[in-house]
Amino acid sequence: MDLFVCMRYKLLGKSGLRVSELCLGTMTFGQDWGSFLRGASKEESKNIYNLFVNAGGNFIDTANVYQNGNSEKYVGEFIAKDRNRFVVGTKYTLSTNPYDPNAGGSHRKNLFQSIDASLKRLNTSYIDILWVHVWDYMTPIEELMRSLDDVIRSGKILYIGISDAPAWIISRANTISELHGWSSFIGLQIMYSLIERTPEREYLPMSRNLDIGITSWSPLGGGVLLGKYNEETEKKETSNELKRLGNDNPLASTFKNERNLIIAKVVQEIAKEIDKTPSQVALNWIRQQQKNQRGSIIPIIGARTQKQIKDNLGCLDFELTEDQLKRLDEPSKVELGFPHDFIHSELIKNMIYGNSYSLIDNHRSNLF
Repeated sequence: MDLFVCMRYKLLGKSGLRVSELCLGTMTFGQDWGSFLRGASKEESKNIYNLFVNAGGNFIDTANVYQNGNSEKYVGEFIAKDRNRFVVGTKYTLSTNPYDPNAGGSHRKNLFQSIDASLKRLNTSYIDILWVHVWDYMTPIEELMRSLDDVIRSGKILYIGISDAPAWIISRANTISELHGWSSFIGLQIMYSLIERTPEREYLPMSRNLDIGITSWSPLGGGVLLGKYNEETEKKETSNELKRLGNDNPLASTFKNERNLIIAKVVQEIAKEIDKTPSQVALNWIRQQQKNQRGSIIPIIGARTQKQIKDNLGCLDFELTEDQLKRLDEPSKVELGFPHDFIHSELIKNMIYGNSYSLIDNHRSNLF
């Protein structure tokens, strides 16, 4: 399959940083994790990287723990000839030594030692975005934000983002930073896809109102949205056999249930109708959420083969129709829960604004 795609670019959050509309996830760059998560050889990783870059991609995501550090090493080697062209994000927080209590967490000591180690593996003098990988409840918010600001002032990192943390903590962290004049988070990484839409309750409204850019990891639901488990399930007769499907992704087993397989079936049906692949349909659903006033979301695409990255990049060639988006929304939507459904009900809106609610030209209507 030849690629004839042209990557467009977006501002990440309230920064002036331009990033490609797809982000290349490199958790599969390397093979040190063995059966836990099958990765790609160095040669295949370079081929995947080249295809992404040739399509116009400049946004690359890695982490200090991915493939025991080899992901960062590969990325550093691949970008070396044109370092300034790329927006490279890496992460810290997860432990790099289970026998050292300070080798994990978001505290100041681990932050400084993690950055120095990542800079060495990436073979660069600066990191574009440093992501706090997972929220560490032991480290005070004030310590974290002050330490991150210090590292930005040192020039070792340019921007900060956060992944896998409660929305209220992110809001509080940025508020504290603004009050102190410290740097705040410009980006957020969350699990978001057709089978994981619960971020619509808190994360998406928060990010839209605080102007925090969103990147979505596992946009294909651990492979469930590709439909391969639907096809294989039809051939299986016992639940034990179903549980063994998807061992190539450690998260897939948590995603395989009746609801998600129904969603995957709709994805397959639409893909067949428009002669596209399920992955392209699922990725485009995420890319087109901006039209639904939920803010711009950048999928993080990962691959172990050239075929997979080509397939994913093919999502840039088309858009889903309103009818197709509606068909995908129906089986996948989630209840917003209290207080959102309560506040958004017609009864309560009319009780707040009176009978004139429907006549008000509300410039904040996207909040409803």
